[in-house]
Amino acid sequence: MKKALLAAAALLTFGAAAHAQSSVTLYGRLDAGLEYMNGVPTGAASNVTASRIRAESGDWGTSLWGLKGTEDLGGGNRAVFQLEGSFNTMTGAGPSNGLFNRWATVGIANNSFGTVLLGRELFVSNGVWDFDPFGQSNWSSASLVRGRNWPQSSNNISYQSPKFAGFDFYGQYALSNATNWNGNGTTPQGREAGAYVTYTSPYLQVRGMYDEIRNPANGQLGGSYGTTQGVYAYSREYSAMANVFLGQFKVQAGYQAIRSSGMTGQLPGESTTLDHEWGGVTWQASPAAALTAAVYHVNGNNGAGNATMYTVGGSYNLSKRTLFDLQVATVQNSKTANYGLNANSFGSAASTDNPFPGRSQTGVYAGIQHSF
Repeated sequence: MKKALLAAAALLTFGAAAHAQSSVTLYGRLDAGLEYMNGVPTGAASNVTASRIRAESGDWGTSLWGLKGTEDLGGGNRAVFQLEGSFNTMTGAGPSNGLFNRWATVGIANNSFGTVLLGRELFVSNGVWDFDPFGQSNWSSASLVRGRNWPQSSNNISYQSPKFAGFDFYGQYALSNATNWNGNGTTPQGREAGAYVTYTSPYLQVRGMYDEIRNPANGQLGGSYGTTQGVYAYSREYSAMANVFLGQFKVQAGYQAIRSSGMTGQLPGESTTLDHEWGGVTWQASPAAALTAAVYHVNGNNGAGNATMYTVGGSYNLSKRTLFDLQVATVQNSKTANYGLNANSFGSAASTDNPFPGRSQTGVYAGIQHSF
């Protein structure tokens, strides 16, 4: 009996020590609600639209689940990993591009020297999230650039520095895995890369960011619109963004210049350059309630026109993990533009859910979100 007690005590001691040196965390988020939208093409005839109500997942934030962990290696070093995938709360369906379509990384972290990761990550352009009044919700800074702000990226090597005097650096480099460094049509992804520098103080945060996404077919920063979505898919992006913290208020603004090169076959209205800007303010009315208003604007060359999205919304936290959310938004298009509330692909209205050129689109979303 005494030996058994000693063995049990030793096992508990070993388990506690192992737990202190390493950990694995399961986490996730479920977002669901109802969405109303007008100006939706019916597909039956040109310029015929209708209103729609549907159950939606991920309008306020992507529904996801993941695992992340760390192991103490000694000397201030840690092995870290993260696996994360998205899913549709309304149907239970997972992504078509792999179980862990958002994150699948392993690396080394050190508080003094920073973190190096290898694997699949959200692309560096997602760095606009911290400066978007609606945090890259479904109707936000991604809408008017047709999703250019929120892709994922494979074959990555990334580095996140520690903070020095308020500054920190993040860089990401994704290999094409082709025999041509930028891509030559033999792999599904061309070379992708980018970096940003951030300065943070108690009252101000600013970020400058650059990134590029190469066409896997030929390694260029552009391509024919018929198959590649042109500037919205393969281009360079230069961004300058700021947050100002004023007590209960947070003021946010950003500007992006998106540029392509080597474009072929574009028709009038198919942009090769985009200028995208936004501004907004969030009022933290109470610890539980927040209200946000924002304006987003895009202007494209080559007769693509311009569009402005006006939106207001807010959230109310029932607890630390559960909130109600509400957003109302409208997009006003110039004569030749057909941007929608959702980050739809470029193309005709009937096939993409975009409004017809020159038409507006308005929507309301109300839902619930739970994090664990």
